[in-house]
Amino acid sequence: MIRIAPLGRALAVAAAASLALTACGGGEDSAAPASSAPAAESSAPAAATAQGDGVLTVGTLLPQTGSLAFLGPPEFAGVGLAVKEINDAGGVLGKPVVQIDTDSGDTSTNIASQSVDKLLQQKADVVIGAASSSVSLSVIDKITGAGVVQISPANTSDQFTTYNDKGLYFRTAPPDVLQGRVLGDLILADGNDTVGILALQDAYGTGLADNVQKAVEGGGGQVVEKVIYDPKAADYSADVAKIKEANPKAVALIGFDETKKIIPELVKQGLTAKKVKYYFVDGNLSNYGTGKDGFPKGTLDGAKGTQPGAQVSDDFKAKLGTIDANLKDYNYGPESYDATILTALAAIAAKSDAPKDIAAHLSEVSTGGEKCKDFKSCNDLLTAGKDIDFDGASGPIEFNEAGDPAEATIGVYEYGADNTNKNVAFNTGKIAG
Repeated sequence: MIRIAPLGRALAVAAAASLALTACGGGEDSAAPASSAPAAESSAPAAATAQGDGVLTVGTLLPQTGSLAFLGPPEFAGVGLAVKEINDAGGVLGKPVVQIDTDSGDTSTNIASQSVDKLLQQKADVVIGAASSSVSLSVIDKITGAGVVQISPANTSDQFTTYNDKGLYFRTAPPDVLQGRVLGDLILADGNDTVGILALQDAYGTGLADNVQKAVEGGGGQVVEKVIYDPKAADYSADVAKIKEANPKAVALIGFDETKKIIPELVKQGLTAKKVKYYFVDGNLSNYGTGKDGFPKGTLDGAKGTQPGAQVSDDFKAKLGTIDANLKDYNYGPESYDATILTALAAIAAKSDAPKDIAAHLSEVSTGGEKCKDFKSCNDLLTAGKDIDFDGASGPIEFNEAGDPAEATIGVYEYGADNTNKNVAFNTGKIAG
């Protein structure tokens, strides 16, 4: 696999780098595990700090609706698969793990806050979610203030690295400093020395845009226009016009579901994929296709994008398919699975399901001990008194002091004429450096 170089390389070096293509984002539709419990209808928050009750309760706060709904199915499936495997192996602390699924929605609604209230009312020890960084920022104080652990499989905003989370927030996806570095390197390596950026106005969009700009300019390129747009806008003609006027060789599209409106506007104004190179990110790297809900054939041909996460094996895809047979995308499914497995292992290591005890052992079970890659083998090692280092479906986790993975992998993908993408490279690097 390719190791990511630090910033500051010249454009000529970046163009020759080994980013060469030959190298190495549920709900009611997904099947719930037998141990799942329905979310309560009460919206009253928990009154006291969570203490644990002997039963590990995992709540999900993942998108069934909203601008990231396409990420929901693989994330719910990842959690569901993990819970099934944990319970098949005997559960945690001698009891089955309980899974409670809720919808995170997006920032246009209050769904996430209401869902968190339900999870706290039902004594969730850990909340897996949200997918959206902005949604997580809207509820992190409520979750951690109640003394409950929050682990996101998909939050990438840099804000969480320094957030005052009482030591209770973790994530299995890397902060955007890494994806921004990879995407900027990729754009330059493809020979694009002038870049336009279209990014949505939220913590994720502006943060990732800044990191992409830093990488492009650090590598000798120029960001000729950066447009921060309202994701709820009725149309994007004025935003696209600003990009067109700057005449970049490449356009980085940093957004969510509104990308479906921006692409036709780019084409309408003559900025087709044949004229400028499109680059997507994890928030919009989807298989759009050519059907009634997709784009005309060839619209995205040659476009590329980046997605945090190691290669998803066929075996793991098949396992996810036992939870949700209708899965089409697998974005953040492995990270959701790993977050759940790590939670269970931390509870076993702590001999407690109290959230503060789980949080205190998450780093311990992800770093430095004997390597293991599934719940049963890791549990056997813990039972034998061994120190473990869980390497999951998304790769090594190794939480640092901020609750971020210290090292991560970013995949590079390329679209064909059918407007679907395939992986062409994987890039592994340290978050710092």
